[in-house]
Amino acid sequence: MNIPANLLKGKKVLLGVSGSIAAYKSLELTRLFIKAGAEVRVVMSDAAKRFVGPLSFETLSRNRVLDETSESWADDHNHIGCAAWADLFVIAPCTANTIAKLSNGIADNLLTQAALAYPGLKLIAPSANTHMLHNPIIQAALKMLQVANYEVVSTQTKELACQTTGDGAMAEPLEIFWHGARILLREAFWEDRRVIVTGGGTLEKIDDVRYLSNFSSGKMASALAAALFLRGADVNLIATRREAELPRSLHKIDVDSSAEMLEYLADSVRIAKKGKMSRPSLIRDEPVHLIQKKPYLFMAAAVSDYVPAFAQSGKLKKEAIGSTWSLELKQNSDLLATLDKEGITTVAFKAEMDPETAAANAAALIERKGVDAVCLNLLQGSESFGTADNQVDFITAEASVTLPRMDKLSLAMAILDQARAL
Repeated sequence: MNIPANLLKGKKVLLGVSGSIAAYKSLELTRLFIKAGAEVRVVMSDAAKRFVGPLSFETLSRNRVLDETSESWADDHNHIGCAAWADLFVIAPCTANTIAKLSNGIADNLLTQAALAYPGLKLIAPSANTHMLHNPIIQAALKMLQVANYEVVSTQTKELACQTTGDGAMAEPLEIFWHGARILLREAFWEDRRVIVTGGGTLEKIDDVRYLSNFSSGKMASALAAALFLRGADVNLIATRREAELPRSLHKIDVDSSAEMLEYLADSVRIAKKGKMSRPSLIRDEPVHLIQKKPYLFMAAAVSDYVPAFAQSGKLKKEAIGSTWSLELKQNSDLLATLDKEGITTVAFKAEMDPETAAANAAALIERKGVDAVCLNLLQGSESFGTADNQVDFITAEASVTLPRMDKLSLAMAILDQARAL
């Protein structure tokens, strides 16, 4: 997924790097934040410098690296000044040693001193040998940090530097970036709000090797899900096709047919409309109850209008079919009309090709299917599918707003700004 160059424009990120072999991945993390428009400063422990030199981070960030040899009190290039400067403090990789120090308030190097001095929410990406990470002391330290203004990006299970396979590898730089951007961009309106997004063209089975579908790529739905994740929503993406580089913690359900999509969609809508959400307490086993906000549904999937009347098992042989094939189709059920939309704000997506009738057809959808708004996408042809950018008209019963052509993640952010008013 393309990350807009202005996504984090004006944001300031302090990146802490501790002594792990994963330190080389922090160079890519630095690049991602800078590519998104953020300014980055780096603070390194002496142990980290044994793996990656400060010059590499200075080259990417265009800022001096803060370490034991460069700290200055003539300006803000010190652990107090950098902590006050930053909008976000990320420690990646965060070793078991650093985790233990942070949880006990030990500040014996510049990185841990900066962490103590930074008052906001801090993001850490652990990196350690499996046995070190799962040592009861380190697990207790991680739980302590999560109630002390720290957020933890989960580790991966893969082959580690010690040539054993297990849990403990640092999350990929893109995953850490997603979580950092979410902290910087979350909004009170969307935070903890349940939102369902559907996407992709449905695949309707003819036999076990053939299907009917359309050109919908699922990219717009993926962009919407990513934008909602960044705004802090509790997102569920139900799609036939989607982008591969979405946040791991974003809930995804992969489906094929419209019938399968409807089954999961109906369950998701029912769950989303329940009275109160709860999540496990970080201190005890009691749930933490959250105020339920009205859920949203974004129907961006391209659902087949017709499906095969009689799906076959196995593979139909062309010798048995003959020189021509008349495939019998039946009208598909209307997912949007079938759903119980009471208590959920619904935004439909409609693709049209005739500019003369497109707006009227989209506006008619509001009353006919009982939705709150429609995003009208005027297509030029099959080449309009799968593009990196798009433009839509956001239509309600009262007004129509044209959102100009832009990359799809930026467009998704603009759609969310309009949807807030529904």
